[in-house]
Amino acid sequence: MQQSDGHSSTAEWSPASWRTRPIRQAPHYEDGAALAAVEERLHGYPPLVFGGEARRLKERLAAASRGEAFILQGGPCAESFGEFTGDIIRDTFRVLLQMAAVLTYSAKVPVVKIGRMAGQYAKPRSSDIETRDGVELPCYRGDNVNGPEFTAEARKPDPARMEMGYFQAAGVLNLLRAYSRGGFANLHEVHRWNLDYVRNSPQGERYEELASQIEDTLAFMKACGVEDNAPQYDEVEFYTSHEALLLPYEQALTRVDEATGRHYGLSAHFLWIGDRTRQPGGAHVEFLRGVDNPIGIKVGPTTTIEDLQKLLEILNPEDEAGRITLISRMGHSKVRDLLPPLLEAVRKTGRTVTWICDPMHGNTTTSSNKYKTRAFEHVLDEIMGFLEVFEQAGVTPGGIHLEMTGSDVTECTGGPRCLTDADLPVRYRTFCDPRLNAEQSLEIAFQLSDRLKRIFEKR
Repeated sequence: MQQSDGHSSTAEWSPASWRTRPIRQAPHYEDGAALAAVEERLHGYPPLVFGGEARRLKERLAAASRGEAFILQGGPCAESFGEFTGDIIRDTFRVLLQMAAVLTYSAKVPVVKIGRMAGQYAKPRSSDIETRDGVELPCYRGDNVNGPEFTAEARKPDPARMEMGYFQAAGVLNLLRAYSRGGFANLHEVHRWNLDYVRNSPQGERYEELASQIEDTLAFMKACGVEDNAPQYDEVEFYTSHEALLLPYEQALTRVDEATGRHYGLSAHFLWIGDRTRQPGGAHVEFLRGVDNPIGIKVGPTTTIEDLQKLLEILNPEDEAGRITLISRMGHSKVRDLLPPLLEAVRKTGRTVTWICDPMHGNTTTSSNKYKTRAFEHVLDEIMGFLEVFEQAGVTPGGIHLEMTGSDVTECTGGPRCLTDADLPVRYRTFCDPRLNAEQSLEIAFQLSDRLKRIFEKR
């Protein structure tokens, strides 16, 4: 049946059919032959993930939609080629493990761990042009597209960067797989996950208390005859995600899965559509409707009920559980007013979706000293507002989506150390949006855990 936006539920789809659709947030490459050559090479490279892994994640997300799991998705706003170091990757992974331990212990449900990692190299921007001191240049769109340096040469979109992004993503994935399966994530090592600069903070001390409780529980289970060498103790499932923004890259890494005969975007397990590219008749929706990955849709203040219903029809016509995750990003002052009608409209459709909260993107401001920042209290307030909306509706929330890092940065104000605008220049490292540091991230987990415990006890 043909839909009003021009999509067909039975449709003629191919990995390249997005090219017939209007596209937003796409860089202009001057050398078409060079772009085609990079796409061809990428298409010949091995996939970064596997279809079976994406199907397993879909099952986990379906469980979260039923209130049987909780999703923790986190990582940098935009990964940088310059931060391709083992320490940075390890520390971010380690903080996610800590947060997951806190949330699991409180909510008593599995925590699905998804990194904004190994592929988050392209970013949508509010303007195509950046102006400094009267000089205008193309905006920085992420390291997969151009460079952050404010020069004409760096800001020129270069297709060769996609190939570099592929190899960097492969390297990050290799390390993440080693950490998640090679013993680092063993629950008996729970104390070692605490970062040195967090250890002596109130968050670090509270985490150490929780880690001791976990160790006591493990010792008790062993005394009862439960073996402590099971894979559940030694390994964690860890999935990767990014916004499917740069479609030439995504198409090049699309493959047919031998087990199912269906197409998967194998640049990551979980791909999402941003707030600026979710047009029902647009190129990004057209691409993602044909791949069998679990898909996220950012839902912001400009999202209409009509468009959201169309997107659910286009992207999940069979209403497959775990296929669609709606990522609310309203802003702390709007979430309590704007989210309820959208939640109710989706409920009335009878469709199965998983809702998670992105408390970062609706709370970005500019500090008094001209740094882009976010206030910790606003981030926390949006999470609490999101939970209030779901409690009032009698629906179990699915998870959270954070921009964060394990590095000791000063990019968001407030939090455990009460950072102010004056502190931002000390360790402001991001090339794009501000991230929560490890202390702030762990504090979010503790604040959230107290609330989740009550919510999941009521199920």
